[in-house]
Amino acid sequence: MGTKTETGREGGYSDEELQDLVASTDTGGRAPTNRSIALFLSAVALLWSLFQLWIAQPQLWFGQWLPVLNSSQTRPVHLGFAILLAFLAYPALKSSPRDRIPLVDWVLAIAGAACAFYVFFFSRELALTARSGVPTTTQIVIGSVGILLLLEASRRALGPALTVVGSLFLLYAYMGQGWLIPSIIEHAGLSFVSIVNAQWLDTTGVFGIPLGVSTAFVFLFVLFGALLDKAGAGNYFIQIAFAGLGSLRGGPAKAAVVGSAMTGLISGSSIANVVTTGTFTIPLMKRVGFSAEKSGAVEVASSVNGQIMPPVMGAAAFLMVEFVGISYIEVIKHAFIPAVISYISLLYIVHLEALKRDMPALGAAANLGRMFLKIFVGFVISGVAFTALVYGINALRDLVPSLSGWIILAALVAAYLAMVRVAAKNPDLTLDDPNSKEFHLPTVAEVFPTGIHYLLPILVLVWYLMIEMQSPGKSAFYAVMAMLVIIVTQRPLKAMFRGENVTVAARAGFGDLIEGLIAGARNMIGIGVATAAAGIIVATVTKTPIGTELAGLVEFLSGGNLFIMLLLVGVFSLILGMGLPTTANYIVVSSLMASVVVSLGAQEGLIVPLIAAHLFVFYFGIMADVTPPVGLASFAAAAVSGGDPIKTGITAFFYSMRTAALPFLFIYNPTLILYGVDLGTTIGMLHAVLVFVLATVAMLLFAAATQGYFLAPSRKWESAALLLVAFTLFVPGFWLDRIQPRFEEMPPVQLAQAFDEAEPGDAVRFVVTGPSFADGTPTTLTLIHTVQESDPPSGRAEAVGLMLIEEGDQLFMDEPMFGTAFQKKMQGFDFYGEPRVEVTNLQHPADRMPKQIFWLPALLLLGLVVVMQRRRQTKPAF
Repeated sequence: MGTKTETGREGGYSDEELQDLVASTDTGGRAPTNRSIALFLSAVALLWSLFQLWIAQPQLWFGQWLPVLNSSQTRPVHLGFAILLAFLAYPALKSSPRDRIPLVDWVLAIAGAACAFYVFFFSRELALTARSGVPTTTQIVIGSVGILLLLEASRRALGPALTVVGSLFLLYAYMGQGWLIPSIIEHAGLSFVSIVNAQWLDTTGVFGIPLGVSTAFVFLFVLFGALLDKAGAGNYFIQIAFAGLGSLRGGPAKAAVVGSAMTGLISGSSIANVVTTGTFTIPLMKRVGFSAEKSGAVEVASSVNGQIMPPVMGAAAFLMVEFVGISYIEVIKHAFIPAVISYISLLYIVHLEALKRDMPALGAAANLGRMFLKIFVGFVISGVAFTALVYGINALRDLVPSLSGWIILAALVAAYLAMVRVAAKNPDLTLDDPNSKEFHLPTVAEVFPTGIHYLLPILVLVWYLMIEMQSPGKSAFYAVMAMLVIIVTQRPLKAMFRGENVTVAARAGFGDLIEGLIAGARNMIGIGVATAAAGIIVATVTKTPIGTELAGLVEFLSGGNLFIMLLLVGVFSLILGMGLPTTANYIVVSSLMASVVVSLGAQEGLIVPLIAAHLFVFYFGIMADVTPPVGLASFAAAAVSGGDPIKTGITAFFYSMRTAALPFLFIYNPTLILYGVDLGTTIGMLHAVLVFVLATVAMLLFAAATQGYFLAPSRKWESAALLLVAFTLFVPGFWLDRIQPRFEEMPPVQLAQAFDEAEPGDAVRFVVTGPSFADGTPTTLTLIHTVQESDPPSGRAEAVGLMLIEEGDQLFMDEPMFGTAFQKKMQGFDFYGEPRVEVTNLQHPADRMPKQIFWLPALLLLGLVVVMQRRRQTKPAF
């Protein structure tokens, strides 16, 4: 990462202590002094990475010589490596030795790995016995030991929270009833054998979807980031950020935001991100006037948000693909605008901090407007070049389909060689000591050519994800392959172009490759264990009433109010996230709450997209890394800055309020996540641009309101006015709904006719009332059906499974046809009780004035605030 201080930084930890902090949380704090043991640990990690690359190879060229493994076979191997390394790399207690591995840890590691590998080697026997409902005694013993050792591995790698939560869910599954278990989720209790069978021996518990996502997708992306970092991309991204933004007012803070966003590509760990970028950015922020706590808070807020930034998001984003049932491209589409405006608003927050304290720039001050113009021109040129590349490759494939692949590969190699040649003409990047009295701020012209070849594997990843529309696993595999070539060849190629010793450079490049593969595997230990342990919770939710009945409990606590329920879910995520990593937190909360948000929204007449509910949970899980008193990223930043960790966490929480506000906004206005926006059309693209611009302006106003500074220090009424303007720009329909109803009520008996008369793409909306299946209380549910091209011209209501019974001017319903979407949506109704389930309302969109009309008074109010503050303004706003 460049020059480091040997004695540590003023008031903070030394570099060795910081690296130990990262290791103890991310890769394991144990570093055996015995060379043979250290080599064994490295060899196991290397073997894990090679295994993952082998099973990810999409062409399966080895199929004629070696067996091709399916997901039920690869998951146990993946977990076996994770448990083995968890016991060997993570000490049992803080007082446990770190320079050697005790005998008991060897025993636990081998036993845990053996329990996982048993599922791999005896998968055929398990299919005939345990997975058919008749497990043997040996299998139950192995499963029991495996569950216990997995929970212990989780405690070591992730802390006690996930182990405690998992144990409580197991206890709940076994007991079923008790004075601590609410009556609404009571059940008869599962037998010990059935619990072990479901959790370890079947494919729905430990070896279920979360571990499958970790095996198929997450490992490759983590490995891709580790290789990029080892090649030097992390240093390159930080330098680019400082070269571009360091000369602005409060530049180090702005560079920290952008640098952390870019290194979010590399590190899925907010703690590693804080330490990696913070060791350089935090001292420079303090130099220009940020306090220790505020400089640490800026780094925390920007590092934590790296997990929400496409195209490489946190591991939870890949779980969304499975849980929501949409492609990764769709997840990226929905996450893009909130992530970008979140970072833009954080940049604005640190800009306001710099204005409030009249902070200087590093070196000669630059013009912000001119810099934004350069960035805009750069984006336009990049966009045009990428579009030309897409059309060029498509034309090449049409002209010479048989040779196009080889031509593209040759062009890619030639481009890589040219980029490395350009990089070789410049000295390798080094960072000045941020604590030294003299600091040289690099320029973009100096930095950009030195690492331009690092953009190639990112381009490969984006190309396969966005253009080729390949799966995340396949896209990551090709990106990793490109990265393997770069990490091995960049050093010898530079040496050749510079006339230096190629052999020494080649040896160093091979060493980088091995270290990158090992680092990628060690970074995966915690994620592998977390996804497996979270599978215990997922299986308990599916095997017990807690998954279906929790909706009633949450509805009771919230009084049936969606907003209060969202607050409860957010607080629940924050509390769980104090001890759980983001991925495990997302799995737990989404399994319990995501469908509850959707169903309670439907009862209020608000259709909440499932992806919006999952993103809501994801955002609050990320916020937990910031929130005191346990926000680990805040402690890491305080260790670098020498500030108070609690004050750092509180400040970071206030900086991150925009991240907490966004989920509420896109629940009530799903357009913010481009839900229902067709990006394949010109109108859809223009709509997306309008949404982005308005959301950005609104979020900047929200940031100004929460910081108490806009053009000048804000008075209380001005901050309140800015919040009101921001809210109106985000959700203008809120005010329209207060004035004009959204829907006209039609006679319910016209429902079947409405189905048949609707055009493809139109939505039919109706309200159903009836007794709850759980307790017979009256329940109301709003349902929507979007008519498809494939729907028949008549009898559409019956075709989608609705069983309608018309009696006079009333329309009753029988239970929808089994297996249809409506049967799943209405499974909470008792169709055989009294009163009968009835369609009480057919809703037709009302003819209303456009909701955008409320932007006019909002903009007028904004203009008033601007006029009032211009009178007090003493310094330029930008």
